[in-house]
Amino acid sequence: GGALGAVGRYLAMGEISRWLGMGFPWGTLIINVSGSLLMGILVELGALLWQPNLTLRAFLTVGILGGYTTFSTFSLDVGLMIERNQWAAATGYALSSVILSVGGLFVGLWLVRTLSI
Repeated sequence: GGALGAVGRYLAMGEISRWLGMGFPWGTLIINVSGSLLMGILVELGALLWQPNLTLRAFLTVGILGGYTTFSTFSLDVGLMIERNQWAAATGYALSSVILSVGGLFVGLWLVRTLSI
């Protein structure tokens, strides 16, 4: 599933970049939003209308959507916290995930740049 999702992301990113250009990360934004939308659809279908076995559920959510974008899992985590009225936890998780992830990127850039000189 992960391989299918990754190939789907690659193909979609190419098309989106061709349509909208490379001046803004439209591809990443559209992939993350569409992956989150698909995660919501699959999770709610599984809860209300369709009871796939655990293997198929994992194939679709962890595999395909995980390969397509891990942001969909992040969105599900935040959404579940909000639905449980855990607003402080959801806000803290969302903010810390974005800040620490972007911060981690810059720390990694700094480490390589520092060690390369």
